Amino acid sequence: MSIPLSRRAFLRGTVSAALAASCVLRARRAGSAALESRYPRRVVRLMEECTVVDMLNQFLYRTDKESTLNDWLSKPNAFTASDFRQFADSGVSAINFGLGAGSLHEATELFAHWNAFVLQYPRWLVRIDKAADLARCKASGRFGIIFGLQSAAQFESLDAVDTCYAAGQRISQLCHNFRSVAADGAFEPRDAGVSEFGAKVIERMNSLGMVVDLGHASDRTKLEACELSKAPLILSHGNCRALNPGSLRACTDEAIRALAKRGGVMGITCIAFMVKGSEPVTVDDVIDHVDHVRDLVGIEHVGIGSDAGVESNDRGSPQRLQDMLTKADPRYHVHGTHEVVAGLEGPNRFFELTAAMVRRGYTNEHVRLVLGGNWQRVLGEIWRG
Repeated sequence: MSIPLSRRAFLRGTVSAALAASCVLRARRAGSAALESRYPRRVVRLMEECTVVDMLNQFLYRTDKESTLNDWLSKPNAFTASDFRQFADSGVSAINFGLGAGSLHEATELFAHWNAFVLQYPRWLVRIDKAADLARCKASGRFGIIFGLQSAAQFESLDAVDTCYAAGQRISQLCHNFRSVAADGAFEPRDAGVSEFGAKVIERMNSLGMVVDLGHASDRTKLEACELSKAPLILSHGNCRALNPGSLRACTDEAIRALAKRGGVMGITCIAFMVKGSEPVTVDDVIDHVDHVRDLVGIEHVGIGSDAGVESNDRGSPQRLQDMLTKADPRYHVHGTHEVVAGLEGPNRFFELTAAMVRRGYTNEHVRLVLGGNWQRVLGEIWRG
């Protein structure tokens, strides 16, 4: 549920946000010189100019830092200026946090925790409810968080869609890897596509202005959802099956065309075994997927959904990482020792991606579209008010 603010608290938060923005902008200017020692000036300027959006970024994603995240969400003043600094220094302006819930009750509890967290730190954080909020968080130096779920179990009824929207949810997948009440996922052995109830969920999401996300959807679900939806859809995080034929989670060219025909955008993920079916996997292999979508349907239909947090598990405990990779569903076809592509494990992920696009010959305009311009456009078309 949303937590109301008093007028006095709102004004106090607004003043704090303005002061914090000034500090953040000064810090960014001071940090430019250090970045330019590592990246070409053009790369640094593009990152500074762009409202960078990561359409699947699970905030503090590392499994060995779960207790830290729990503290941030539950303890007053646990999230400090130095904690915020790692997010601000990433150059990312806003993320879809891409969490999950097993029921409506779990979803409303999750949203309550995150609403309280965001409201406690108005000088650093902002919940993204409408497209204009993206530009505002960039201008103010704050970190924007879009409430998006990688599940549909929270939609126990059509009215539950309204309940989740009122609590702040703006994006929802129709399913995870397997069958949900709404649709089938990529690993479902008998792909039945969108259910009758799922079609009604899509209609309700359209009417509210909630984004239909095809991440983890099956091939049939993707195509049927594109036919059913009256609004553009997104695929928050995925890759192209043409470049990774063995990946069930990857998207067929037919589905990419259907998504683009509806005005949608596909986010390319940085998970190593989803980018390429065998080692080695490099940053350039990620950009190959951006190239493929661009060449197939146009540059205006591709963005980034890294599917990591500010840091990936590659930066954490080696044993935890190995255990996680070993226990992954075999249908992911995990290979190698990396979760995220080498070089993209940490906060500089988008600087590395930008540098790779520049090396590949992308124009400034096209880089801006991939970094966030396309997400801003499609969210503006879907969201209401």
